[in-house]
Amino acid sequence: MGRVTGKVAIVTGAAGGLGHEDARVLASEGAKVVITDINEEAGRRGAADINRQFPGSTVFMKLDVRDEAAWVAVIAATVKQFGGLNILVNNAGVVLVATPESTTLEQFRFVNAVMSESVFLGCKHAMPAMHASGGGSIINMCSTATHMGYPVFFAYSAAKGAVRAMTKSIAIHCQMNKYNIRCNSLHPGAIDTAMIAQANKELGMDNSVHESAPWGLGKPADVANTVLFLASDESRFINGTEIVIDNALTIQ
Repeated sequence: MGRVTGKVAIVTGAAGGLGHEDARVLASEGAKVVITDINEEAGRRGAADINRQFPGSTVFMKLDVRDEAAWVAVIAATVKQFGGLNILVNNAGVVLVATPESTTLEQFRFVNAVMSESVFLGCKHAMPAMHASGGGSIINMCSTATHMGYPVFFAYSAAKGAVRAMTKSIAIHCQMNKYNIRCNSLHPGAIDTAMIAQANKELGMDNSVHESAPWGLGKPADVANTVLFLASDESRFINGTEIVIDNALTIQ
């Protein structure tokens, strides 16, 4: 217990799925956690669930990650309430089943706004707050889609590819400016979440396609435990890297 005690975290897209588990694990290890989501009802319910397990650890703030002014407001409110910001988990995401030919420009722009532009906005406005707090860790949720070709998830793959590249630039920028802020990306494979289940449904499959494969189907905790490690001081010398969480899927 206590691996991130005294630290303050913001987790986006945390009303459910990976984001909720990330927030729960951070809270379990002593962090004060602001969970954000565009879904206010589910977000408040998620915060209440974590607080039942770890009283006083978590608050909910509504955030449309595409909205720059909303980012500024949430970060300011976090610093005001908890005295600083040390951890940012850019987790919010959507998945769209469409190939390069069937994806519309509107769909492409929407997916990239949610998953690429949002990471830019989050990092841009979190860096000054984290620097003022003595430094910290930015964790960008990426995907094995940046390592493999997934034509049916074209816009998703493009957005995650941008996040992969931004992560490295942000890590070097913070290092050059002596901000004491690390930035790394996580690249999960198939994880047992509602988003994966929905994508499989649209493709006419179910989770058995992953469960029967050699790499299997991961659990949210497999990702959240890595988030915890990167958020803690245990990973102080890990910066600008990408960690693949896929049970060897990408090297099959």
